[in-house]
Amino acid sequence: MAKKFTYKTQGTCSKSIEIELEGDIVKSVRFEGGCHGNTQGIGLLTRGMQAADVIARLEGIDCKGRGTSCPDQLAKALRQAHGCGETRKRSGSPKSGETFVKK
Repeated sequence: MAKKFTYKTQGTCSKSIEIELEGDIVKSVRFEGGCHGNTQGIGLLTRGMQAADVIARLEGIDCKGRGTSCPDQLAKALRQAHGCGETRKRSGSPKSGETFVKK
């Protein structure tokens, strides 16, 4: 059975994210606000992916020095939906400087 929820974003142009999960699989993602083309692309690219894979790919992405981004907020929303406490911070390019921090 699918689980639908809305996550209120912080620090981004988008205001919220509507997410539908079926078990651990992302069924749909829709952002309210933000860069329409980019957020639409994120939604389509993550459809059918396991939530853990989405989190691993998107968590820690920064937008314009804000310390977060729409993709990062999606990762936070998915992490919250699964009650996970581990977060990943990025510095530099997505392939460098990755560290894991337990909350």
